Amino acid sequence: MNSPQTNTKVYIEIVKQLRSMIEHDGLKPGDRLPSERELSERLDVGRSSVREALRALELLGLIETRRGEGTFIRDFRGNQLVQLLSTFILQDKKAIRDVKETKFLIELDCLWLIIQKADENELLMFKKWALEAEYSDDDFFLEVVTLADNHLFLRIWLILKDYYNSLDLKRIMVSKTEYAELIDTLISKNESEAIRVYRNLRKLSKS
Repeated sequence: MNSPQTNTKVYIEIVKQLRSMIEHDGLKPGDRLPSERELSERLDVGRSSVREALRALELLGLIETRRGEGTFIRDFRGNQLVQLLSTFILQDKKAIRDVKETKFLIELDCLWLIIQKADENELLMFKKWALEAEYSDDDFFLEVVTLADNHLFLRIWLILKDYYNSLDLKRIMVSKTEYAELIDTLISKNESEAIRVYRNLRKLSKS
């Protein structure tokens, strides 16, 4: 009988294989996956283990099996894949730390980019919105990353945000005044103050 640890490893390998096929083979929603036999050979696991893992992925809505045709990729947009990966991969403490650290580093880099190239009128409008609108922390930093005007950072941050939220960590309450203070450092183009205010907002240690 396979141990839970072995079964989990199979899930992780199949998820990695799916990600690899999507990223490197250009597979899209609707494309056919390799057969159970092919996956079994690639992953060096038994066909019964592959079958069980695929069944679990199908229950999560990530793939679908069509009788007589094979197994096909479903639309991966939304949080289903993020939740799946967090279930099997982000249990590792280092992986969790890396997600948080990378998300925060991108936010800091975006603050630097804003200081370098954002228009003052844009920032004044941003501050007005921050003081008057109703929004979440994700909403606020989506504005920050968008203002940084770096499409790659935006795409990476959106993915990391979903991973971060899937960790169900304790949320830190931030006031509108604190958000506005951060925007003030951007308006004044004060990099050291932007870092200080951001670290305080995120409750990060100085070490």
